[in-house]
Amino acid sequence: MRDQEDRIPLSQEIYHQRGEGSMAQGVLPFQYEVEKKAGGMTALAGLPTYLEFGYVMGLSKAIENRLNVRSGDQGWSDCETVMALILLNLADGQGISDLDVLEGDEGFCRVLRESAGFGKPRKERRALGKRLRKEQKRATPSPSSTSRYLYHFHDPEQEKLREPHTSFIPASNENLRALTQVNGDFLNSVQKRSPEETATLDLDATVVETNKREALYCYKGHKAYQPLQVYWAEQDLIVHSEFRDGNVWAGTDNLRVFKEALSFLPPGVTKVYLRSDTAAYQHDLMKFCAETNKPRFGVIEFAIGAKVSESFKRAVREVEESDWHRLYRKTDRGSVATDQEYAEVCFVPEDLARKKDGPVFRYLAIREVLEQPALSGMDEQQLSLPFPTMNFGSVKYKVFGIVTNRDIPGDELIWWYRQRCGKSEEAHSVMKEDLAGGRLPSRYFGVNAAWWHIMILALNLNSAMKRLVLGETWVGRRMKAIRFWLIMLPGRVLNRARRLRVRLVGGHPSNETLFEMRRRIFELCESG
Repeated sequence: MRDQEDRIPLSQEIYHQRGEGSMAQGVLPFQYEVEKKAGGMTALAGLPTYLEFGYVMGLSKAIENRLNVRSGDQGWSDCETVMALILLNLADGQGISDLDVLEGDEGFCRVLRESAGFGKPRKERRALGKRLRKEQKRATPSPSSTSRYLYHFHDPEQEKLREPHTSFIPASNENLRALTQVNGDFLNSVQKRSPEETATLDLDATVVETNKREALYCYKGHKAYQPLQVYWAEQDLIVHSEFRDGNVWAGTDNLRVFKEALSFLPPGVTKVYLRSDTAAYQHDLMKFCAETNKPRFGVIEFAIGAKVSESFKRAVREVEESDWHRLYRKTDRGSVATDQEYAEVCFVPEDLARKKDGPVFRYLAIREVLEQPALSGMDEQQLSLPFPTMNFGSVKYKVFGIVTNRDIPGDELIWWYRQRCGKSEEAHSVMKEDLAGGRLPSRYFGVNAAWWHIMILALNLNSAMKRLVLGETWVGRRMKAIRFWLIMLPGRVLNRARRLRVRLVGGHPSNETLFEMRRRIFELCESG
């Protein structure tokens, strides 16, 4: 048995030097105390750089110009509410109630208050302070106020058009359309400072799992929403997004969404490419891309996953064994052989074959030996696989198809097509895991759609920050690293010599990066 003095004295009283008694809070020799006065402390000393960057890139101005949810002299403005939610996403907030946590950061809220009227005429700054009916004690909108604000993006009349057991895409109301236009304005701002003539657009949907009672079941068997995104690879930005119910097939209205995305591409883009999976294997979309009479972009070269139908399989079986080529992966050490082979396939879909003037597209097949054979005693019907297969002799292969109108070598086309699986799907992961897109706040479709679109603005703001301000070494870093190194930094916000100062911890390795960020943002402002 251990001695009495070896036991941890959890209930022992600790006396302050003034004789005041206090109870020990835990095991280790430290205690938590609450500041009795507002000291301007912040745990988000790096977040104001994003506020400043959004101002310089015209995001705040775009929100003011496009949105008109809050008209009049009362309540929080559109810019204050939307920017608060953007900053909440960047600070790892997961829901509307987390605005109270953001409000609890007294130092950061000082910066918000001081920045609210920056750049406005004196008359507007005075009106800003008088806008609320009561004395403004908060720097961010309350959760209840924000919930009411987001409801303005919901259209109850559209909900009346729903039919049981039928997929339906509600039309966006004026406020929701304005949010997409804000994103378009931001694209223009990025393009102005970092011009790109080429836009490789990846069209892809993502499943957002939810437990909302009003949500509908997706193809995976659980309740979800399934927004469709158009991602711009060269700029690492989301061009357009359409929020959808989980039961809406990913291929629904792809041509319409793609045309809308094209309308948001900023001036200076002269060449467009399209990549997508089999959900976009639609002849109307492919024919549109092949048309030469589009005034701005002309022919849009594409690569789309082809459906491995029975007719396609018949065409693949006619390929001579000598026409299959090994697929090689290029590495720093040279070309490395993969387990896959590819071949050109002479194939014309029935729908296109019926028309004399129909476009002719190029088809490629990719095959890979199925490494795990069926277990002994299991027949073909019992073996259910999530991908199409074909038998070549006694060997079973996984088979995939690609349709394209590009005239480049087959292996180059395959690797170019597969690049979409890297960046655009990584963007989906960032939306749902790094930002708040994976935690939808409401039972109302329009509220969730607005939440999703505001998350897209936060995503694009962070992506532009990495490319235009932080530089190449930061482009591949996820939000976890950005927050650890640059956003969630300790500091104290002080007023000195009529100027607000954010005092950082001396010797912190991120200090020089923050100073360089502000210098680069100032240069962007001067050049913009």
